[in-house]
Amino acid sequence: MPSTPIRQSGFTLIELVMVIVILGILSAVAIPKFVDLRGDAQTAATQALAGAITTGSVINVSVRRVNPGKGQVVSDCTHGARLIEGGLPSGYSLGGSLPLPVPAGTEVMCTLNGPNGSTASATLTGIL
Repeated sequence: MPSTPIRQSGFTLIELVMVIVILGILSAVAIPKFVDLRGDAQTAATQALAGAITTGSVINVSVRRVNPGKGQVVSDCTHGARLIEGGLPSGYSLGGSLPLPVPAGTEVMCTLNGPNGSTASATLTGIL
């Protein structure tokens, strides 16, 4: 009885090496993009927090106009932290060089400094 040769299947060593080389090239291109995303995310978070502070200031002005006994007194940039629930997250600071006190109804730009050197501007409306 003649024996039939057994056919083996699988990848050759050259094919496996080529796949590894291609994966290495792709990862060398993709990794720097993912590493840079952390900085972009931090900048976006700082800008979002500055937007929240600005929105809080607008709401605060509206509340104080309806009922002067409610809302927060805003006379400088550091008071902007009181306009969002829970205050500023750790690692953030709000400041700016302003003439004190800020006249009521005057809009001022304050600088929000975030972790890793990210910055954004928040607009506060002075209320005494």
